[in-house]
Amino acid sequence: MRTVLISGGGIAGPVLAHRLRHHGFEPTVVERAPGPRAGGQAVDVRGVALDVVERMGLLDRASRVRTRMRGMSVLAPDGTEVHRSTESTFSSGRLDGADMELLREDLVRMVHERTRADIEYLFGDGITGLEEDASGVHVRFAHAAPRTFDLVVGADGLHSTVRRLAFGPEERFTHHLGSYLSVFAADNFLALDDWQVWLRDGDMGFGIMPVRDNTELRIAFGFESAPLAPELRTGDALRRLVVDRLQTLEWEGARLADAARKAPDFYCDAMAQIRMDQWSRGRVTLLGDAGYCPSPLSGQGTSLALVGAHVLAHCLAQASGDHHRGYARYEERMRPFVTLNQALATENPGGPASEESVTRAKNAISLDG
Repeated sequence: MRTVLISGGGIAGPVLAHRLRHHGFEPTVVERAPGPRAGGQAVDVRGVALDVVERMGLLDRASRVRTRMRGMSVLAPDGTEVHRSTESTFSSGRLDGADMELLREDLVRMVHERTRADIEYLFGDGITGLEEDASGVHVRFAHAAPRTFDLVVGADGLHSTVRRLAFGPEERFTHHLGSYLSVFAADNFLALDDWQVWLRDGDMGFGIMPVRDNTELRIAFGFESAPLAPELRTGDALRRLVVDRLQTLEWEGARLADAARKAPDFYCDAMAQIRMDQWSRGRVTLLGDAGYCPSPLSGQGTSLALVGAHVLAHCLAQASGDHHRGYARYEERMRPFVTLNQALATENPGGPASEESVTRAKNAISLDG
């Protein structure tokens, strides 16, 4: 069991490829985007996930590009400050802790640069079919010629193609958490200086942070909603919906709506979790958001991806060619960790989980257990 196809070139997939190569496997990563994806919000790397980054030789580099917030303000709907903190922020927790926050695109780029020399990447392509028999998994691609791999791993996110092909429709496993989140970049029209602002207005709210030496903003706008009808979940329809809602805000609504309308990196999706009784079927398994998305509300999606990649590679390496045993051990070790971290998203609806819960969840596994 040496050739492994990994679908998804974000964070989980390339980290798994790195760890598999370390153990002597031959991984290939296929990614629909034409290259490493840019854009996205700031992400947290916490607890044991920091050890994964360190083992890849990237901890010092990640530390150099981490966010350097001085604090945050919480605003009333009219923009009046009602609370401020120089000890913690909603996005990253305590500012004096060992955990780090950095832009997702920075982490994606450094992981890709760490792996591109000895990992085969198929950018601009995707899986269209999987057929398994005793010899392996026969994979059809949108563009590349069909190939056979010993194992296939879906690390392709909340809307995983591998999960759909191997396990069935997404609706079986998606648990909607009652809201949507949009993320987009803009010029720093608020002149924020290493300082976040957070505001809630009825069933809507946002967090805004400056990045890139305070030259840009990352805006995360959320709104409560039941699952939207399919025709409202297209990119253009979601952008129009977000723009319309932003325009109703009392404070800076017009400028925020204009930024969302123009943003080239506009993103919006449901806040949802993936909950499955089993992450593996035959020679196929799932990793990160594809198998156990905790939603951005948990703050732990990236850490679960990093830790899951390391644990899966370690379990396969210890299984002496028996992927059934490797997958079973992967699930046995990861499930308690996933359960605790998914619970962070629902512990305090409308706000962050307690510091005690985050501390317990982020350290609730040993990498080499």
